[in-house]
Amino acid sequence: VIQIGNKKIGGGNPILIQSMTNTKTEDVQAPVEQILALEAAGCDIIRCAVPTMEAARALKEIKKQIHIPLVADVHFDYRLAVAAIEAGADKIRINPGNMQTLQLDVVLDCAKAHNVPIRIGVNGGSLDKRFLEKYSAPTPEALAESALEEAEALESCGFSDIVISIKSSRTADMIKACRIVSAQSEHPLHIGVTEAGDEYSGLVKNCVGIGSLLSDGIGDT
Repeated sequence: VIQIGNKKIGGGNPILIQSMTNTKTEDVQAPVEQILALEAAGCDIIRCAVPTMEAARALKEIKKQIHIPLVADVHFDYRLAVAAIEAGADKIRINPGNMQTLQLDVVLDCAKAHNVPIRIGVNGGSLDKRFLEKYSAPTPEALAESALEEAEALESCGFSDIVISIKSSRTADMIKACRIVSAQSEHPLHIGVTEAGDEYSGLVKNCVGIGSLLSDGIGDT
């Protein structure tokens, strides 16, 4: 069971709906307006991109004006992850493979101190080159192995508040990869199809992908 703000996922808790803003996080009012609209539509958890230090610091003000847990989406720069946690993020999303060991240690120490869980994000469009070379393509097996290896890296540092996310624009690949990971890991899974297309194709691909996994009892957000 993972605590995200005032919500819990995993362990038989209700499946929660998570969305992501597509505004500039630095422009506080724009994401706040979007988040409030999403809350009204039934969103349980919200994620914001944190590409800059200004965006990380903006989370503090955004959080004051919303009512659901706030997740910071961070890439590459460990300092942004630390700043987001210190600004009050309820969870952070990182790719451990993009950070050096010492940098990852700093992030984990900060997350532990603030009781903030970490979501490991593996994406078919940005898969670690080692797995692309091993499997020749972002196959379901490659995605699953990458996710499990990254979770193991965090666990070896004594960190266990982990959520795993595996996404692909190929619905069948996402389904298979999540089934592989679910069979080998007890960490909660965030499920969805990435780069799914426009309103119509996105709806169809996500209904098939998410629906297939939920019918298997797989997926927590």
